[in-house]
Amino acid sequence: MSDRFFALSIAGGRGERLRPLTDNRPKPMVEINGKPIIGYQVDWMRAQGVTDVVFLTGYMGGMIQDYFGNGSEHGITAHYSSEDTPLGRGGAIKQGLSQVPKDVKNVLVANGDIITNQPLAPITELHESSNATGTMMLVPYPSQYGVVESNDQQVVTQFIEKGSLPFWINAGVYLFDRKIESLLPDIGDHETSTFQDLAKQGKLSAYHSEMAWTSIESPKDLSDITAEINEGRLVLAGV
Repeated sequence: MSDRFFALSIAGGRGERLRPLTDNRPKPMVEINGKPIIGYQVDWMRAQGVTDVVFLTGYMGGMIQDYFGNGSEHGITAHYSSEDTPLGRGGAIKQGLSQVPKDVKNVLVANGDIITNQPLAPITELHESSNATGTMMLVPYPSQYGVVESNDQQVVTQFIEKGSLPFWINAGVYLFDRKIESLLPDIGDHETSTFQDLAKQGKLSAYHSEMAWTSIESPKDLSDITAEINEGRLVLAGV
């Protein structure tokens, strides 16, 4: 069994909602305090014991390769899997897994626009104990609006600024058994194909996380996480 720990970062997105910031760079290379989103993600991966990162690139992927190079300056070994034509996330993961040695047991996979400080150990523990083919991290569904609570006398009792709804959503962070490769589509999305099949078979586990997590989808997400880091409300690896 290999002692190397591989991660795949899905980094081929254009990030249309972040334009004009993404007019001249892929979404994962948009900066927070002068450092790209994907740089924070690699810091987190390395802190969880990851030794090798395969970057799944597409739109302007050369910028990601220019930034990380062979990975030595970032404490990892970097590999690159580039899409010549769009493969979808499932197809991109399948192509990227071909660079992971067959004797590697588990592979961490994350969307390239995710920033979190969730420790990986409890996810690995669940993944191993449940004998799952895949384990996905879930996070509370953030409310877009502030919530107002009132009592039976119709008196306002408190304001909750953008709390969470009573649902859990896919965090875009997964731990996969290396053998999942054959179950992934050549072209298409793993969530609408592979995950549906694994769920029916009871082979997809869910880890509920309440640690810090952000998916950078808009300029507001970018400004919010920048403020959290600068004000010390969010502590990340390497910050």
